[in-house]
Amino acid sequence: MATEDQVKDMIHRWQNTPEDDLKPEDYEQFKSLGSASLTQGDGARLMEFLQEEKNQGMVRSMGCVLMAPLLAQVVKKEKSLAHCQAAITHLTTTCRPNQLLHSLLELIEDIDPGAISETVLALVPHLQTVLLQLGDGKAACVGSALSGLQRQLSRLPLPYTRQQEEADEHGLCRGYGALAALARPFVEEVKRRNGDRVATAEEEELRTELLKFCMRSLREPLLEAELNRDSKSSLWLFATEIMLSLPAIQESPSELLFFSPPKKSAQLDVSPAMESRACAAYLLFVQLIGIDSFPAVFSPLFVLQRNMDYISQLLSSKNESHLLKGLALFAKSLERVQDHSLPVSLLELKSFYSAPQNLREVLTDCPMRHLRQSGLQVFQLFIDKLDAEAKHKFFRCMLKTSNHAGVESYIVKNIRNQVEFSMKVRLKKKETCQHHPYSVLDPRLDCRGDTDVWEKLSGIKDEYLKMLRVCLGISRGYYSAELKALRADRKMKAKEAREAARSSRLIKSMTVKHEEGSNMSPEVQHQVLQSALVTFDLMESLIVRIEEITEEKLKIPN
Repeated sequence: MATEDQVKDMIHRWQNTPEDDLKPEDYEQFKSLGSASLTQGDGARLMEFLQEEKNQGMVRSMGCVLMAPLLAQVVKKEKSLAHCQAAITHLTTTCRPNQLLHSLLELIEDIDPGAISETVLALVPHLQTVLLQLGDGKAACVGSALSGLQRQLSRLPLPYTRQQEEADEHGLCRGYGALAALARPFVEEVKRRNGDRVATAEEEELRTELLKFCMRSLREPLLEAELNRDSKSSLWLFATEIMLSLPAIQESPSELLFFSPPKKSAQLDVSPAMESRACAAYLLFVQLIGIDSFPAVFSPLFVLQRNMDYISQLLSSKNESHLLKGLALFAKSLERVQDHSLPVSLLELKSFYSAPQNLREVLTDCPMRHLRQSGLQVFQLFIDKLDAEAKHKFFRCMLKTSNHAGVESYIVKNIRNQVEFSMKVRLKKKETCQHHPYSVLDPRLDCRGDTDVWEKLSGIKDEYLKMLRVCLGISRGYYSAELKALRADRKMKAKEAREAARSSRLIKSMTVKHEEGSNMSPEVQHQVLQSALVTFDLMESLIVRIEEITEEKLKIPN
């Protein structure tokens, strides 16, 4: 360790050495002396040294290396906190901005994982001061600072409940609030630019870096976060700032969402991620952030059509937050569309095929009940918006691809409802049966009029009802045999019980033979078998009634 005389000699040499003649070891020694002073709790003395007029040359040249130890003391909240803050402020106004920025960016990349939010909060105000002092090349530096800080904040766990967000134990919400504050003056700078003149390369680069920042923020943390417009939480306020920044940097949300990719962004190789744009659509149409300034010229059908890609993207995820946002965006996009108005031509579009298929997977594969329930409501809403021909095609597609009894049952229920509806309106509007959903039941029901339907039904009666009767006969025979065997078994066990009672005095112990079988008691098995036989009798009576109705309908003249 250097003696006091050696320290005085070094300081004297630095005071008289031009900046260009300083060596790397000089910077290391200067940093070591400053760090030692802070470790010893002598922040006041260090501050006095930095402010001395005769030391301003060396401070301007080498002071940037003290930013890391000074900020470390601020994060630790040591006793010399006030002096450290004052020293940092002095350095940001004395040192060369480019050197300071280099030191700060290095510090961002080397943040202690246990003190991410504290470091970001301590760093951002001074980083903003340095960035605002830069001239040419500022845009790239702003972009590097924002992306570096975002990478660090992304390492923090995201709060998933309102209580966790309010507690903000890991400081993520405060960190993103600081990040928004860092970007704000640069957003305002782009906003103030006169739109009548062509932007300079530097101005356009700054706009692009800010757009990248907004798109990264939409993907993380906003796509993952739970947002509610009624609560106005910290992350909600961050989402609002991001959505309002888009038009401020001359990136219209309508252009971003509906006309991709934006030409001016494409020229600079900015390709907004689909997830980011999906989150922007959710914030706009579900949370209504920025909806007041959104153009009202777009029809509900156009909005739905453009949002379907985002809906499909969100519903293809296994992430609960993504699925919730996808279901909400799907529902909101459908609500404004008139019932029975979506034409069959839309189903030819890739997104109108993939989104319902992804929704079907939510209904069948998602382990979370509340998502399945919400998904079923959206599924029915989508069906309600299809016109007759589109319903016909959609039902066929689902019956062929679902491979799930629950979905198929739900589709059949909708077909039944649509058959009733179609039969009621058929006399008012003459149209071919191929657009009626009941033609989904069998391709051979491609006919005209009620009588034709019954003639076709009569045609398939022989092959279908006959086969059904055969199956019922086989099933009835099987269940009758099972019931007979059960009764015989009960008689045998009763007999064995009587015999066992007679010999109980002679036999001290018994071993019961293990038999594999149903967990149901014999009494319950008897009830089940009896119930099945009654059901078969009811089915037989229904077959008879179907035949009677068919014959009656065929006797009615056209």
